[in-house]
Amino acid sequence: MQQETLRFPLPRMSIGTSRELVVFRYGRPGARPKAYLQAALHADELPGQLVLRELRVRLDHLAATGRIAGEIVLVPVANPVGLSQIFGGRHIGRHEGASGENFNRNFPDLGAVADKVEGSLGPDRQRNVGIVRAALRAHLDGLACPDELSALRRLLLSLSCDADIALDLHCDEDAAMHLYTGDLLWPQAADLAADLGAVAVLLARVSGGHPFDEALSATFAMLSERFGAERPVPADACLSATLELRGQADVDAQLAARDADGLVRFLTRRGVVAGTAPAPASAGPPATPLSGVDVVRAPAAGLVLHHVAVGERVAPGQMVAEIVDPLAEPARQPGIPVLSRTSGILFARSRERLARPGQPIAKVAGPDPLPDRTGHLLID
Repeated sequence: MQQETLRFPLPRMSIGTSRELVVFRYGRPGARPKAYLQAALHADELPGQLVLRELRVRLDHLAATGRIAGEIVLVPVANPVGLSQIFGGRHIGRHEGASGENFNRNFPDLGAVADKVEGSLGPDRQRNVGIVRAALRAHLDGLACPDELSALRRLLLSLSCDADIALDLHCDEDAAMHLYTGDLLWPQAADLAADLGAVAVLLARVSGGHPFDEALSATFAMLSERFGAERPVPADACLSATLELRGQADVDAQLAARDADGLVRFLTRRGVVAGTAPAPASAGPPATPLSGVDVVRAPAAGLVLHHVAVGERVAPGQMVAEIVDPLAEPARQPGIPVLSRTSGILFARSRERLARPGQPIAKVAGPDPLPDRTGHLLID
């Protein structure tokens, strides 16, 4: 079977309402390699939905010509819960309204499978991967999910836990293309960054908060470290990454077509699609530690005036923005400068122009860890 549409109902949380997760599958179930791609887990981050629509157009043609060599699972609307949250005419899709939880945090910790597989692993790497994947699925099947949010998280992981490639499509507020991935998955993922034209790659083993991509990558990294060379579990058994498709306003047909073409090249190079893909046109950006990202914050309340565009390189001490008080006297009083603490690419900045003290207003990908960047490295 080259293409099928699957529908998974979510638990009903209110009388007379129901939601479902719609999944598009290409290729034969169980074929290898398997690629899983989802979009808009943060439901107000919409560029990925358009990218996966464009990717479906290409995969429909590839399926019709028999070129789907592996299995591809697409979830263009990964969060129907958040997609329905409209308050006062404004879509609020990053946090669940009922609990206040970030939709891309608190995914189940899959580390419990280590004890379950310990007695079954041997010297064969690929056999061990199969054992781990089966254990992951069994573990997820056994999780109690009393509400819609926990059921959605379990379902997304159940669809992806046996994937060779798992890509979570997001975007930032105002940003250039960039991605997050595990430190043990680099430089294996360098061609993905190059195919998509990323300006920054942020690496971490554990970023804090249990996001979707790390539920997969961090689990394999932990198993690899725990069982070592005698019972090898490859840390890169699942190349899992979060792709940040520029900014929230970049719902654009030309950009989506370009990104879909890049994904097809990547999937072809990885053998999921039959054929030959050209080598990336460039080596892509150097990877930097997520702990080296300077989250530039407003020092005071006021209006934000950005001085640096996304994708530009900055130097330590450079003014990237200023905070202006419209009530200041005299009226031409200079604003408060906001400085970068590191050198690197300013890859994202806030769309909000009214700043509160301590509010993040920009992010710079620096080459070295910063002393205060420990623990939870993601902005909730």
